[in-house]
Amino acid sequence: MRLKDKVALITGAGSGIGRESALLFAREGARIVVADINEAGGQETVARILEDGGDAAFVRADVSRAEDCQRMVAVAEERFGKLNVLFNNAGIMHAQDGDAESTSEEIWELTMRINLKGVFLGCKYGIPALRRAGGGSVINVASFVALLGAATPQIAYTASKGGVLSMSRELAVIHARENIRVNALCPGPLRTELLMKVLDTEEKRQRRLVHIPMGRFGEAREIAYAALFLASDESSFVTGATFTVDGGITAAYVTPE
Repeated sequence: MRLKDKVALITGAGSGIGRESALLFAREGARIVVADINEAGGQETVARILEDGGDAAFVRADVSRAEDCQRMVAVAEERFGKLNVLFNNAGIMHAQDGDAESTSEEIWELTMRINLKGVFLGCKYGIPALRRAGGGSVINVASFVALLGAATPQIAYTASKGGVLSMSRELAVIHARENIRVNALCPGPLRTELLMKVLDTEEKRQRRLVHIPMGRFGEAREIAYAALFLASDESSFVTGATFTVDGGITAAYVTPE
């Protein structure tokens, strides 16, 4: 088991990448703290882990609130005795997030609170717990749009993920001598509820797909396997990395036929 005896805290684990990662990490031996603002989804993830013979606890957390982030880390240490893996996965992609002219300040601020501040707060309270455990792995979800512009305008989302990428690099340098690794996971377009709500017409989906050399959307479980590598000791010399899992979208120059 690749995560035997490890404790992992995963935000946004009530659905999508977070849920697939929680289920996978548990199968690989980790005890899981499932954190999500969606209580029903989070409890369902916990139930599935328990049914599969794993161990997990749910904590309701709005990652934009310091007290919630502090509490989810406390649950990990109080319930399981330590924290080894912090997976800052929670995020939003708002349907009204467009270009600079059309995006409201409210949508901008909401996106920044969850996508960027949420990662900052997770690290603020999670990194001391990793230090207490003797080190560990932080995985922050950025995006391929942190590396290039999106074909469909989403200015707040893109800016927030760029911030996550830059913050991850700095944290990696700051904490490298403490046996704390920090990496940014950059998924490409995925067939998740989050993206499909934005790409809500066939025309929008095809506009995105034409840029992906593999010609399809990724699946949440494919990102979960990438996160598993970063969470495990197999990536012990990997920190400050931009870990891109995108079907080749950031490598493409000429749009494929």
